[in-house]
Amino acid sequence: MHKLMLLFRRPDDVDGFEQRWSHEFVPRAEKMPGIRRVTVSRIHGGPSGAAELHLVHEFFFDDADSLQRALTSPEGTEAGKALMDVAANFVSLCFAEHLEEDRAPADRAR
Repeated sequence: MHKLMLLFRRPDDVDGFEQRWSHEFVPRAEKMPGIRRVTVSRIHGGPSGAAELHLVHEFFFDDADSLQRALTSPEGTEAGKALMDVAANFVSLCFAEHLEEDRAPADRAR
C-alpha cells in the first residue's frame, strides 16, 4: 500500500483549525477516488513532553499510481485547495510506502 501523510504542526488557534479542517477539508478529501483506508492521530506529546505536531491524517491507497490519480483528480484538486486554505503555513505532506503486520501481544507470544 501507499499513503499520503498530512503532518500538521500545532496551530496558534487549535479550535479554529479543528473546525476548518473537519468542515472544509475532510469532506472534500474523503471524496478522492481510490481511498482504501483513512487514519487520524491527534498528538498528545512525546517522551520529552510537548510535541510540535498536532495531528497526523493519513490516506491509504492500493499503490503509488492510485495515490497520484487521486491527487490529480478533480476531487483531489479541490481537496488540495481546501487544505492550503486551512493549513498552508503549518502542514507538511509526505508520500510513503506502507507495510503493516499484526502481532500477538508479547505476553501471549510464548
